[in-house]
Amino acid sequence: MNAPQLPDPAGNSMATQWLLNIGHAIDHMFLLIFATAVTSIAADFGVARWEDLMPFSVAAFFFFGVGSLPAGRLGDHWGRRKMMLVFFFGMGASALLVSVTQTPLQMALALALMGCFASIYHPVGIPMLVQGASRPGLTIGINGLVGNLGVAMAAVTTGCLVKYLDWRMAFAVPGVLCLLFGIAFALLASREHAAPAKKKGSSAGAPPGVSLARLFLVMTVAATSGSLLFNFSTNSNYEMLTERLRDILQDPARIGVLLALTYTAASFTQLLVGYLIDRMPLKSLYLSIVVAQAVLLGCAAVVDGWMFYVLQFLFMAAIFGAIPFTDAMIVRFVDDSMRSRVSGMRLAVSLGASSLAVWLIGPLVKQAGFAALLGVMTVTAVVTLLIVSQLPTTPAPRRAPPVRVGSEARS
Repeated sequence: MNAPQLPDPAGNSMATQWLLNIGHAIDHMFLLIFATAVTSIAADFGVARWEDLMPFSVAAFFFFGVGSLPAGRLGDHWGRRKMMLVFFFGMGASALLVSVTQTPLQMALALALMGCFASIYHPVGIPMLVQGASRPGLTIGINGLVGNLGVAMAAVTTGCLVKYLDWRMAFAVPGVLCLLFGIAFALLASREHAAPAKKKGSSAGAPPGVSLARLFLVMTVAATSGSLLFNFSTNSNYEMLTERLRDILQDPARIGVLLALTYTAASFTQLLVGYLIDRMPLKSLYLSIVVAQAVLLGCAAVVDGWMFYVLQFLFMAAIFGAIPFTDAMIVRFVDDSMRSRVSGMRLAVSLGASSLAVWLIGPLVKQAGFAALLGVMTVTAVVTLLIVSQLPTTPAPRRAPPVRVGSEARS
């Protein structure tokens, strides 16, 4: 008989892997469409300044955080596959709802609903992706790369759709595509034999002498400061780049393309970091990236023009490069049967608190300018450095043996 196709190392079919990674791109893209199109939306709604409209998106990011807690619990006890179906169809429907809103308040409510559905992905999709992975760092790195390509897509597709159609189509077109991906996930994604909480546990655990409570506290606080940096940057980069290139370039579509190129190139940092996580001590690698964040953000605060664009790429590479660490720690130290709940608790605190960044951007930039915002981001990176220094020192992980397809695939 012909040998059947062996599942990938993470225990999922290739179609499931692809769709889970695409889900990460959707999660980040949809939450940033508003920030990219905010100038056009403000003009349509009769709001004088785009900064005055930014606080209306805060609820989306708040629910993106706090919704992770029930999402993680449902993922472990009800099933991750079922929750991902809710994610795909809910994100698509809520994007279509945003596209037909007529007032800032209606938009705030529709974006809040989108935030609820967006909260599902990280505590459910990533644990589903890495369950049984022999190289979790690389798996997380690839997932992070695709997720940040969604950030890039938000910049370029929103800029083009706003220019050639209108801001409503910037939500409606991705919304329809998301519903189609939901149908594909329903048809192609691997089936679960049982909810994760009902499966037999593994040997994952905290390092000797270190409590899981301490690890959880450090991970949560570090993730909170990291999420603040992510929200500060991704929700302000378009307007920040527009201001710093004002004397050189004013075409919104071209600025969107430039920002998309930055996000795309910087996203590959996560692939490199994921590769290194499987080979290097986690703490020293994490510390080096956070140091780079602080230095680059401080330099970006005092330059403009093309030099700012170069530094924007570099500090986004450092911000993106820090993303895989928390998920890597959860995979290394937390059993799969409870990863969605632990991830959900961590995300509820970190993302819920970091939603403050979205609210602060408009008033802070309006009163003090983007230099002040970059200063706040620099201080945030320094705080992250102090927190990460409290992580326990652990050795580099052992290399997993290669998968021998030929001997295991015989029937």
